[in-house]
Amino acid sequence: ICLSANGNDNKKFKGDDKMDGAPSRVLHIRKLPGEVTETEVIALGLPFGKVTNILMLKGKNQAFLELATEEAAITMVNYYSAVTPHLRNQPIYIQYSNHKELKTDNTLNQRAQAVLQAVTAVQASNAPISGTTVSESAVTPAQSPVLRIIIDNMYYPVTLDVLHQIFSKFGAVLKIITFTKNNQFQALLQFGDPVNAQQAKQALDGQNIYNACCTLRIDFSKLVNLNVKYNNDKSRDYTRPDLPSGDGQPTLDPAIAAAFAKETSLLAVPGALSPLAIPNAAAAAAAAAAGRVGMPGVSAGNNTVLLVSNLNEEMVTPQSLFTLFGVYGDVQRVKILYNKKDSALIQMADGNQSQLAMSHLNGQKMYGKIIRVTLSKHQTVQLPREGLDDQGLTKDFGNSPLHRFKKPGSKNFQNIFPPSATLHLSNIPPSVAEEDLRTLFANTGGTVKAFKFFQDHKMALLQMSTVEEAIQALIDLHNYNLGESHHLRVSFSKSTI
Repeated sequence: ICLSANGNDNKKFKGDDKMDGAPSRVLHIRKLPGEVTETEVIALGLPFGKVTNILMLKGKNQAFLELATEEAAITMVNYYSAVTPHLRNQPIYIQYSNHKELKTDNTLNQRAQAVLQAVTAVQASNAPISGTTVSESAVTPAQSPVLRIIIDNMYYPVTLDVLHQIFSKFGAVLKIITFTKNNQFQALLQFGDPVNAQQAKQALDGQNIYNACCTLRIDFSKLVNLNVKYNNDKSRDYTRPDLPSGDGQPTLDPAIAAAFAKETSLLAVPGALSPLAIPNAAAAAAAAAAGRVGMPGVSAGNNTVLLVSNLNEEMVTPQSLFTLFGVYGDVQRVKILYNKKDSALIQMADGNQSQLAMSHLNGQKMYGKIIRVTLSKHQTVQLPREGLDDQGLTKDFGNSPLHRFKKPGSKNFQNIFPPSATLHLSNIPPSVAEEDLRTLFANTGGTVKAFKFFQDHKMALLQMSTVEEAIQALIDLHNYNLGESHHLRVSFSKSTI
């Protein structure tokens, strides 16, 4: 059967309304949003295998998609019968077509063919793509489909899924690799088509993911194809759901991987681009920190316990964790794990505090090691049984006088900032001079770069040379007795000197 690309040939499509058609490698897709592109439709099929042809029936909001094998088509139909596919926030419908293959009229279907070639070229080879026919905007043939992304001011964790969600707005994201280089979080992200990469770069370069932080810096990569070995939280190849996870994490179920990361893909990111509205816990924590708002929907009310790993087991104590995590909430209990002393459980007063502590402290350096902070599945931290000595690894801080947020509406709620090299000092007695404080802080092992008293001399700003040194100084000197019954109070500042 030869189909005309404009789809006026109505009789040919009658049978396609039957849901229970026999399997075919040609799929009939219905109820497409009006402005949807070939790339987006092809992207639906990519996780399941090679897409060999496409026919868009623009006037009818329908398309035919041909996959290389019937097996791939069956997997795709089965998957999408369980999970409704969406394009641009609209549900769409996929079923087997009566046609066993698509013989399209190539002159009419040229644009679709060009897109298809671009996508398959990237999937199949390392050849750079000169897919200029794909879009009206002229792109130099040498333009890479791979973007290099650096994130500045990363106060909140940015995950691979978040990147996928933001960039999918511009076309099919095939692969992402994330890594840290020169203390900066970076990612390489490959589109199906260099035109999409260019559009994403134009739209997103310089934008903030969250309010006033996590700024995207985007360039074209010299690479034209990424080689992803593992699908996990550091790297993913959305075209190959079968890859192993490589780090002991369970691999994503192929069907789930196919869903392009919980179907966040290809949905327009809701809200304006600055900040990019992302409905997830980190963003809620970000919003809470930025606007001091209660977190609707994410008051992870029951999730008060954090698991902290990659600690320096020679140095860490319950007290040091209490002091650092206490900057973001009232720590109730700390338990360093007896048989795994580089990990600890920390119980906060409520779910908002655990979210705040996680979003600010995950990835920071404590005693020379980059710590990882995640929500624990434990509801509480158990104290050791009566008379059992656990070598002081578990401590209850419920009645500590050092909680910063006990008083409702305390002004400490307004002064929650990400770890920074500049510290805010308060409760300084009149007899203590700048020199004394500089010496005191230098003794924590760092370098004091700058110092400034506030007018009344009860408060000051003190800048260390790195965030890590400031974290160390805060742990060592918060509540330090300066004499005259003055205990020094130390917190992170948003100011610089």
